[in-house]
Parts: sequence; C-alpha cells; structure tokens
Amino acid sequence: MAIEVRMDLAQIRISDVTEQQIIVLRERNGNRYLHIVIGLPEAVAIQRRIKGEMPQRPLTHDLLANTIEQLSGEIEKVVISDLHEHTFFARLIVRRAGELIEIDSRPSDAIAVAAGLVVPLYVAEHVLKEAAQTP
Repeated sequence: MAIEVRMDLAQIRISDVTEQQIIVLRERNGNRYLHIVIGLPEAVAIQRRIKGEMPQRPLTHDLLANTIEQLSGEIEKVVISDLHEHTFFARLIVRRAGELIEIDSRPSDAIAVAAGLVVPLYVAEHVLKEAAQTP
C-alpha cells in the first residue's frame, strides 16, 4: 500500500488566454506543492462548487455526486495515486454499505466531484517525490 500524504487545495488559477488551467495542492503538514494542469470546464466546476454556487439544473460533476449519494454512497476521499508520462491519475474512494469502492478518475474530475464537501484529498508519496515543488 502506497503512503498517502494529506493535501489541501491551495489555489485555482484560471486564465482567459490559455486552455490550460492550474490547480495547486499544498501539503497539509509540510512545504511541498503540486501543480496540476486541468481544463477550463473542470477549473470552473471546482471553483463553482467551492463557492457553493449551484446552477438550476445539475452539471456533470453535480450529477455524479448526486448519483453516489442517491445510491447510499459517501465520498470518503480523493487520492492522486500515480503519474505516468506527465499525466496524473486519481481515484475517488466511495464507501457504500461498509465497502470501499475505488473509481478511476482524472484528478480534476475527482476534485470537482468532492469540492465543497468535507472530503480529504491525498497524494501518493511517490507522486510527490516525482512532481512536487517547494517554495
């Protein structure tokens, strides 16, 4: 089992001049940062959900969160679990009827689904060793 490091969403950088947006994760009890390039729709979804801005009708990330809830599941955590050829991989960990279910996800989607909820975010230590930055 890989060591997981607790992180916090420190910043969402949304740019009008590029398609690539950036989320910055900060190590909760340390000084490492992880920058992840994401798309504009995901960045806006994360920002909207953190601010509690709910549209009249559910958008895709709202739909997934609502589906998990309606199926008696609870999002337990988000884990950025791997990095291959500059691409991050994540898992959305859902608890349902005492069972843990791991759902493969892009980090941006997993964070967007969990944003605004009290859901811990983790990054595998080997991913931080490879990609983290320090101030």
